[in-house]
Amino acid sequence: MRGVFLDTLTMKPGELDTSGLEASLDHWDFHETTSPAQVAERIAGADVVITNKVVLDRQLIENATDLKLICVCATGTNNVDHNAAEDRGIPVRNVAGYAGASVPQHALALILGLATRWHQYHSDVMAGRWSQSPVFCMLDYPVMELAKKKLGIIGYGDLGRTTADLGRALGMEVLVAESLSGEKKSGRVPLQRLLAESDVISLHCPLTAETDRLVNREFLAAMKPGTLLVNTARGGLVDEPALADALRSGHLGGAALDVLSVEPPPADHPLLAGDIPNLIITPHSAWISRESRQRLLDGVVANIREWRRSN
Repeated sequence: MRGVFLDTLTMKPGELDTSGLEASLDHWDFHETTSPAQVAERIAGADVVITNKVVLDRQLIENATDLKLICVCATGTNNVDHNAAEDRGIPVRNVAGYAGASVPQHALALILGLATRWHQYHSDVMAGRWSQSPVFCMLDYPVMELAKKKLGIIGYGDLGRTTADLGRALGMEVLVAESLSGEKKSGRVPLQRLLAESDVISLHCPLTAETDRLVNREFLAAMKPGTLLVNTARGGLVDEPALADALRSGHLGGAALDVLSVEPPPADHPLLAGDIPNLIITPHSAWISRESRQRLLDGVVANIREWRRSN
């Protein structure tokens, strides 16, 4: 049995225990990156293919005549043509729940960064401005106390729930938006109420046809002035030019994003302009703790072993 991992660079396997993966099949080919032009040749003759972000479209799946299992080294599987895989009887397996500690921790760090403005104070200190201060402290940027503020959560799966718990630990009141699918659940509030009342809004919903550009100009205008927005979910949830305008105008108090609509972003991305106030962008790193990546890899191994036992 032969396996191919198309984009190991997304996992930094040198920091992980890969022995389970190596033992799961007779032979493995590991590639740090794989361009679209290289995919067909690399998956030819493989029984199992692992991909994180490399696209497997219908033509690739149909032409890979030995292919028997596709493992996505992630939760989202939109880079695989599921209909093509189903037509050939090839299961597609993903891994869920591996980042249950890492992502909420990162969301909390982003919330704290926006509230305390520590990133801006740190930059000023390193630029020598504290050394030039006539008094012992600097008060250039407003700091928000999170205690007794309202934290709005949109998307109340495991990640949203854990982030809500972290907010409560800081003394915040949590508002949870009604399901965007229309499903009614007790304790939820209408989205418009959440936008009008929340001091911080954290996104944890999937990217679907209903949530694409959810955070648009109307959404932003409905937010309480000075609100902080955090997105550790999917970049496509946000209309990025609209967000840039809302920050420049001062309507929003700040935004922190771990995801963008295009990754890596082009140099002229609208949110990479240097004049946007209180904006933090991290490079899709909320999930990358070593522990999280090990759980993800172990989940892939478990999927392969389960498939082998059933075949």
